[in-house]
Amino acid sequence: MDHDIVILFEHPEWQKPLFEALEKRGTRFTAVDLKAGSFSDRDPPLAPVYFNQASPSAYLRGNVRAVPFALALMRSLAYKGARVINGADVFALELSKSAQASLLRRLGIGTPHSVAFNDVGALRSRKDLRFPALLKPEQGGSGARIQLVEDLSALERHIESHPETWLPDHLLLLQEFVPYDPEHGIVRMEFVGGELLYSMRVVTHGRYNLCPSPACNPDRDGSAGSCGTTPAAPPVEFHPFVAPKSAVESGKRILEAAGIEIGGIEYLEGLDGRRVFYDINANSNLRPSIGDHFGIKPFEKVVDHLEKVIHDALKRAA
Repeated sequence: MDHDIVILFEHPEWQKPLFEALEKRGTRFTAVDLKAGSFSDRDPPLAPVYFNQASPSAYLRGNVRAVPFALALMRSLAYKGARVINGADVFALELSKSAQASLLRRLGIGTPHSVAFNDVGALRSRKDLRFPALLKPEQGGSGARIQLVEDLSALERHIESHPETWLPDHLLLLQEFVPYDPEHGIVRMEFVGGELLYSMRVVTHGRYNLCPSPACNPDRDGSAGSCGTTPAAPPVEFHPFVAPKSAVESGKRILEAAGIEIGGIEYLEGLDGRRVFYDINANSNLRPSIGDHFGIKPFEKVVDHLEKVIHDALKRAA
């Protein structure tokens, strides 16, 4: 094989820091753009290791075909014996907010009550709805189409007047809204190889696109990013933060149960004293400025892990 690792990607900006770190290290890699491609059952893997960097938000950029293509390709690669980091099963979990909630519930980790539905009428007979609630696409994707609704009637009116809410797959999630201190924000923890890389507070200012990539949420000016969203003022703020040990341990349990090797976990501390985890991300856009605060180079740490996986894969093959 001419390559030791293949990076599967869709977003042209997000992967640049990773590519630069790989090039600097001299790692033999190639990249496969998921927006347009093909494969057959006879095609051998291009490398012993693949790293999935597909994102649920691809449809927001007009790349709706990238997600099913990524899933099919990674399933095929697994049967062909390739080692796929954050492969099809992991990506399927990232694509399903209801599955994430069920996993968290099984682990005994606090999470907002969530109800998935494909028809508003199916909600009318439910007795467990909690309002106000956040309406979300089941697939998620950079905070897209999240709406706070006060009751079932408001939900019905919103969907009726905004039929695009059903995109991309006609499946939505109604998630309990947990009030929290907006000055503190939510917390995102990043993990590499099962260990905490860093954590940060994210002050949202009412925005839902909390993508950590500077390409989407620039450090200073709040200008429009490249996540398919429009600018808003004030911009999202990212602050270095030392997460409590108990939260870090919960994050490790989540990633281990999910099989995620490199990823991010988001939680918030509710005004009612609850700590609730609500977002599991396998595509982790690292923020260099936060890494600088903790004296680390985030993408160098990712490459360290990738090279270890490559070494182990080549050793097994030999």
